Amino acid sequence: MNTTKQTALVTGANKGIGFETARQLAQLGFTVWLGCRDQERGESAAKELAGDGDVRLVSLDVTDAESVRAAAVRIGDETGALDVLVNNAGVAVGEGEGLPSTVRPETIQQTLDVNFYGALRVTQAFLPLLQKAQAGRIVNVSTTLGSITTLVSPGNPLGQIPAFAYPASKTLLNALTGWLAVELKDTPIKINSVCPGANATDMNPNPGTQHPSEGAKVVVRAATLPADGPTGSFFDVNGPVGW
Repeated sequence: MNTTKQTALVTGANKGIGFETARQLAQLGFTVWLGCRDQERGESAAKELAGDGDVRLVSLDVTDAESVRAAAVRIGDETGALDVLVNNAGVAVGEGEGLPSTVRPETIQQTLDVNFYGALRVTQAFLPLLQKAQAGRIVNVSTTLGSITTLVSPGNPLGQIPAFAYPASKTLLNALTGWLAVELKDTPIKINSVCPGANATDMNPNPGTQHPSEGAKVVVRAATLPADGPTGSFFDVNGPVGW
């Protein structure tokens, strides 16, 4: 995939996987838009990444339809098209409410508003710009925790993790990947879900996890797939992941 003068938008780009994805895309020659809700943190991230390439900040709250619309208008006005969209913004809330039998519906709704509806809002708003690109790429940053196939596999250790809202939101995100891939099958746009693995981020501060720069590699790979690359797939660094 030729990255000359191509443009990418990464949501939730001021830290973690989003930040490292933006860095690596900028180093490949992309003009990278950092979609950030917090202006101050976004400015700090843009300043830190300035030496890696053409990095620009756009105010973007994925839970706010008007914010999403305004970001699409701005990027469209400045670049005319969008080659890569990385739906990375995500939250994990409701600590201690991990089981389906005890989780509050409000916790699920709060999680979905960012992790699923946020990605849906952004994708719908930016799809016209992706359709103007030569070969658009959409990457939904998911997790193996959202794989029902993995969840119900006998002896699967992930099934012992007391979590519901976050994995369920990623299951829905994966559904968006599949359905949109079918809708766009006769276009050059490719959309895939990826699991970046266990990374040392705000949502996963556990010791022994890899640096986000490692997790970002599979995101960048999906963002730069060649014309014969997959679409409607779910994969991690080791290969395909069951839905």
